[in-house]
Amino acid sequence: MTEHHWAPGQTVVERFLRPDGSIGQHHPLRVISDDGQSLLGWLPVGTPIVGSQLADGRTLREAPLEQRFRIPRVTVPDVWHGSSTLRLIPENAWSSVWWFFEPDGRFRDWYVNLELPCGRTETGPDRIDGVLDLVVTPGAGWQWKDEDEAAAAVDAGRLTTEQLDRLREEGERVGGRAERGLFPFDGTHTDFRPDPGWAAPALPAGLV
Repeated sequence: MTEHHWAPGQTVVERFLRPDGSIGQHHPLRVISDDGQSLLGWLPVGTPIVGSQLADGRTLREAPLEQRFRIPRVTVPDVWHGSSTLRLIPENAWSSVWWFFEPDGRFRDWYVNLELPCGRTETGPDRIDGVLDLVVTPGAGWQWKDEDEAAAAVDAGRLTTEQLDRLREEGERVGGRAERGLFPFDGTHTDFRPDPGWAAPALPAGLV
């Protein structure tokens, strides 16, 4: 059991580390539940985060694929946009599962963020983004996402071939659970609604 354990209602910060150990993004999460091994946290749309962009000022998506993992990145103030997410982050798994909710509260789909687990600190879980991901659509199965980016990340030395193989294995494992309708793809939490009185989770001061 990990020594770091958080109570419902607390705010923790999920940090995405770079392979060199520096910190890329910070995402604040309101703790829904945590047993010391599996954290369930809420990140609503509009929440301030620490994001990242290329050092030349471009966003990742603005750069050609062959440049995205070769140009240094810097942290920048940002806001979580698009969809609110409920995240299940198992301590030692090479993935976390995100429930995406539309602005009106309707559940849309699941996003399986493939990741390298890096343990916990007293302030939250640390992960390295694995670039390759899965999207699981209710009633329509699952599909890989960002396979081209993952290949470019390996070419640039951002991921090793062995890490990508492990991430693919994890994706196949989680995708298999989705195919069989097993937790967390069994309808659990798809009716989640945050307490309307909750404030958005806040970042600690002074991060950027």
